[in-house]
Amino acid sequence: MTAIVENLDLYWSGFLTTLSLSLLAGLLAFALGTLLAAFRVSPFPPLQALGTFYVETFRNTPLTVVWFFAVFALPLIDVTLPSFFVAGVVALGLYTAAFVCEAVRSGINSVAAGQAEAARAIGLTFTQTLRLVVLPQAFRTVVPPLGNVWIAMVKNSSIGAAFAVTELTAVATRLVNTYPADVIAIFAGSATGYLIITIPSGLMLGVVERKVVVLR
Repeated sequence: MTAIVENLDLYWSGFLTTLSLSLLAGLLAFALGTLLAAFRVSPFPPLQALGTFYVETFRNTPLTVVWFFAVFALPLIDVTLPSFFVAGVVALGLYTAAFVCEAVRSGINSVAAGQAEAARAIGLTFTQTLRLVVLPQAFRTVVPPLGNVWIAMVKNSSIGAAFAVTELTAVATRLVNTYPADVIAIFAGSATGYLIITIPSGLMLGVVERKVVVLR
């Protein structure tokens, strides 16, 4: 416990980094994943193919490899990101977007076909139908799977420790080298940081799910 008490400032810094990394990557993943879901249900075959290619590529590629490309491969093609943290946001967001896409697409498919047909009958375009009619209903059905994706992404952020991002796992690894006798307590401290993010997130998502069930 001495290692934790003496280094609470490092744990706090690592916690804030993990939280910031997860929130920013989550916003990127949600926006891109929703766009990819629209591509996958689009009546335009090239967009369908693009969405499918993206999802299959990122969903079947290890996150470590995606992170490696963001940190080391992009500079080779003259795409230089400002920091390892930004590279982590990009890697985690791009990877998670594939899973967000599939969750949102399942929600779109759960909306009755008559809803879209009625929208087209009154003259709405595909984009308007998706934005005004289908997606608002789809999002209400995908709160649990999107919640699972969010929690998995928070845990996946620990890979940043291998790429110079000083988040909770990186803090624990650094402290273990200084306090080898307290290894269990040190990693328990880091695990607690992740739980402080994921458990309240799960509870909040449960409340949101109950609210949207009433609205449906």
